[in-house]
Amino acid sequence: MGLTEDFETSLQVLRGFEADITNEVNEIKRSVASSTNRRTAMRFADLKHRRYWFPLMVGIGLLILQQLGGINGVIFYSSNIFLSAGISSSNAATFGVGAIQVVATAVSTWLVDRTGRRILLIVSSAGMSVSLLIVSVAFYLKGYVSEDSTLYGVLGIISVVGVVFMIISFSLGMGPIPWLIMSEILPIKIKGLAGSTATLANWLFSWVITVTAPLLMAWSSGGTFTIYMVMCAFTVAFVAIWVPETKGRTLEEIQFSFR
Repeated sequence: MGLTEDFETSLQVLRGFEADITNEVNEIKRSVASSTNRRTAMRFADLKHRRYWFPLMVGIGLLILQQLGGINGVIFYSSNIFLSAGISSSNAATFGVGAIQVVATAVSTWLVDRTGRRILLIVSSAGMSVSLLIVSVAFYLKGYVSEDSTLYGVLGIISVVGVVFMIISFSLGMGPIPWLIMSEILPIKIKGLAGSTATLANWLFSWVITVTAPLLMAWSSGGTFTIYMVMCAFTVAFVAIWVPETKGRTLEEIQFSFR
């Protein structure tokens, strides 16, 4: 009983003290009761059902694309970009990047239940695409300009602006929201296995980006940022086509949309 009361209290705080949560509480209780009355062992054969494989694809896809957008590569190379713009202190650059991420993530937390998840994901990935385009063009042009010229310094500043906007865009949507979406769209029956699989995929691709970033940067800085930009542009299409809006929807409503 205590757990049930705690659950209802937490849900009331989440939805607001003026909200009527009776229907949602009953739906969640029915869903939990239904899942405990059935055999809950997850088999891979169960994924042939659209209501299982489709949300799993969306959840894993978002977490993979979160990494393929190159955030770890950009942060890895950010100190060099700041240095090219005349910011010689790596500590100042690291602190600045961290502060930007904290502020932007806080703004995302405030916006997510006001604007919706999908729009923030689309704006975020589109903003990352534009930012990475700016950075890649700046690096391409720097290859044709003398390091002693004024234009070279200007291009360095443009690169910094692009990186800052990329980090802001990431923190507004593609940073926190894929984890939220995954927790909201996965059916209870597969939530444990699917959540673990999605997290493993995220960390695997995070490792891949971190390992390959120095190699790609050595090959071509502009080319590396162009690759990241293409992945962010693909993310816009992925979200627009396949990711459902979960704002204000109950667990059963979200699951029904995948059938």
